[in-house]
Amino acid sequence: MIAQSTRKETSEKLVKLLENSRTYTLAVAEAMPSKLDNYKPATDVWNFREQLHHIAYGIEWWNDNYIKGIKTDWAPPATSRSRKEVVVYLDQAYDSLKETLTKEPLNDDRINGFHSALNHITHHRGQCILYLRINGIAAPEYTY
Repeated sequence: MIAQSTRKETSEKLVKLLENSRTYTLAVAEAMPSKLDNYKPATDVWNFREQLHHIAYGIEWWNDNYIKGIKTDWAPPATSRSRKEVVVYLDQAYDSLKETLTKEPLNDDRINGFHSALNHITHHRGQCILYLRINGIAAPEYTY
C-alpha cells in the first residue's frame, strides 16, 4: 500500500505521464493527412482512424476494469466516426482517466492498472507511427 505522504506525489507523477501520453498521441493523430484515415498496411488490421478509436476505447476499458474496479466486458465497437470525432473521443477518454487518477485513492492495483493502460496506448500509438512512416510522413518528435 502507498504511504499517505507519497500518494499526492505519485498521483501528480501519473498525471504527468498521462498528459505526456495525451500530447504525443494527439500529435500522432494530427500528423496523418485526413485523406489517409482509412489507410492500413495489410487487409486484416485496423486502419489509422480505427487504431485511434481503439486507443480511446482501451483507455476507457482499462480505466473501468483495472483502475476503478468496474468489471466490463471487452467489446470494442466498430467505428463509423470521423477522424475529428475519434480525436474528440480520444481526448475525452484521457480526461476520464485523469479524473479517476486525481479523485480515486491510489493503491498498487490502480497504479498497475494505469501502467497497463499506458502500455496499451503506447503499443497502438506505435502502430499509428508505423502507418505514418510507411506513407513517408515523419512522426512527431517524441516527448516525455
